[in-house]
Amino acid sequence: MKIIVSPDSFKGSCSAIEVANSIEKAIYDVDRTVDVVKMPVADGGEGTIDAITSCVPSTIYEMEICDPMGKRAMAKYAVIDNGDTAIIEMAQASGLPMVPVEERNPLLATTYGTGQLMKDALDKGVKKMIIGIGGSATNDGGAGMLMALGASFRNIKGEEIALGGAALAELVEIDLSEFDSRIFDVDITVACDVTNPLTGENGASYVYGPQKGATPEMVEELDVALSHFAKLSAKGFGKDYSTYPGTGAAGGLGFALIAYCKAKFAAGIDIVLNVSGFEKELADADLVITGEGRIDGQSVQGKVLYGIGTRAKAKNVPVIAVGGAVRSDSEALLNHGITAMFSIANGPMTLEYAMEHGCELIEQVTKNVMRVFLH
Repeated sequence: MKIIVSPDSFKGSCSAIEVANSIEKAIYDVDRTVDVVKMPVADGGEGTIDAITSCVPSTIYEMEICDPMGKRAMAKYAVIDNGDTAIIEMAQASGLPMVPVEERNPLLATTYGTGQLMKDALDKGVKKMIIGIGGSATNDGGAGMLMALGASFRNIKGEEIALGGAALAELVEIDLSEFDSRIFDVDITVACDVTNPLTGENGASYVYGPQKGATPEMVEELDVALSHFAKLSAKGFGKDYSTYPGTGAAGGLGFALIAYCKAKFAAGIDIVLNVSGFEKELADADLVITGEGRIDGQSVQGKVLYGIGTRAKAKNVPVIAVGGAVRSDSEALLNHGITAMFSIANGPMTLEYAMEHGCELIEQVTKNVMRVFLH
């Protein structure tokens, strides 16, 4: 019997790799003869690099970058496909977890570090980039990333504007004469499930700004600054990209990648499954076990469980999902390839206890699932 183990992380508790290891251990505790194929997954946010590199041969590069608040930090990216494809996770360089809560300020946060990773990958000669843009601390429209690649953004005095979203309000000139043109020879795919436009009430600032530390006043200031940036960009391109779906992702990094780098968007889980070779392994699988920290109605919206379920359904392979919480509105997943869902909470417990003992609880529920499945 062959079982594919493809969970996402249980955020705040267990990484995707730790979850996969716990499920594997539980399976072997019940039956040592099972062929377990571990393929942990992610949707483009934190953990994407680790998920992909656990499944395919890769080289990891680590380098010093500018973090979201302008401090020095170390970040990594991976190269796969014999050096052809870079896997870049913006959360590594410009992610919200990098900034202590008391220091979060989207007026000043920058994507410069993400651009540094991209530039280094260009120096390595990659032909493709897969960029996961989940989990950002930023709201600068991707201007910092563009600066790292050589773009110049100047104010009325002809001086380079500061890093961060607020400074875009001072922008009067965009100079791309030194922009790294190698980027146009690279096929860039952005792993993103967000469809928000750049600005407005459904845009980057209003929808995602508050979770990055923005007050209502900051939200308005940032939205005005991004609108200004979009208008100046449109003059240069002769086209307004700011209304495109996904341009509001990662504080507007999606806008810069689409408008300035000619990137295309795809669902994060689809990218990860394609790169890791999930479809090939699925061909002769008897069962898939997946999971994520919270299984609810949003899991249907192109997330991990939906992506895995739809592919498994096409091959008539059953899928068991485990989660820290399984909400009643998650039943929609049953129409998209998920066979059954189980919560790891085996009795009354606090959230803190469940998160602290996540791997242990995952093992327990998996053992029970396997006893039934193998009966």
